[in-house]
Amino acid sequence: MDKFRIALANLRCPATPEESVDLARQAIARASSAGAGIVCFPECYVPGYRMPGRGLPGPGPAFLERAWAAVADAARDASVAVILGTERMAGPSRLLTALVIDDHGHVLGFQDKTQLDPSEEPAYAAGCGRSVFRSGRLTFGVVICHEGWRYPETVRFAARRGAQIVFHPHFHAAEPGGYRPSTFGDPANTFHERAILCRAAENTCFFASVNCASPGSPTTSAVADPDGALVAWQGYGIEGLLTADLDLGKATCLLARRFRPDQLTERDPELR
Repeated sequence: MDKFRIALANLRCPATPEESVDLARQAIARASSAGAGIVCFPECYVPGYRMPGRGLPGPGPAFLERAWAAVADAARDASVAVILGTERMAGPSRLLTALVIDDHGHVLGFQDKTQLDPSEEPAYAAGCGRSVFRSGRLTFGVVICHEGWRYPETVRFAARRGAQIVFHPHFHAAEPGGYRPSTFGDPANTFHERAILCRAAENTCFFASVNCASPGSPTTSAVADPDGALVAWQGYGIEGLLTADLDLGKATCLLARRFRPDQLTERDPELR
């Protein structure tokens, strides 16, 4: 068994950008104590996800540079790789992104969110391009919220390039009148949690989704294995670090690699 322990930082939403950095550093230290080799944070955890009515201030590039450096230092000190949901500026555009740091504190790069939910368009711009990352013996991809739920090809990209696991930072808060689940994958809930199982099974890789802990959240943090079975999930609204031991040998990526876009018929041109 090629065992590898991951951690998902199912944390409360930070009240301020400064608190987001403090909570992230604390979670990295806890992940190290728990024996995890990598920890993933929710979407835009630093400085905090911008949503209508939340009134978050707009920290500039200088704050973000300091925050990223502090998180990289924490990763180095803890010997834990980090996937930090954050944002960055690209010229005049603000992008949702994930900063990827290895277990030596070295920045491996960013994975920008390439598919936005329509509600995000007033605050953010869509990025472009996809990457696969390596830290030690782990090869992984990152898809962010909406693009992982609704665009399976974003996950397939990483799996076809050898990603044993695809991480899915997301932000999904309660909506007025929305369903409040108590059990993962409840049939009365929306499709979102079932999509976690599908993304894993259709690509024969692990899939790990992480959300903030908030009252009434319609989705939670969870891990699915390459057969599409649920490995672990966090109780709704319960703050904590979700860990899971993965057998990397199970992640063959077989079904992702068997996908043949060249064999699509002309009746399906939008899938090319």
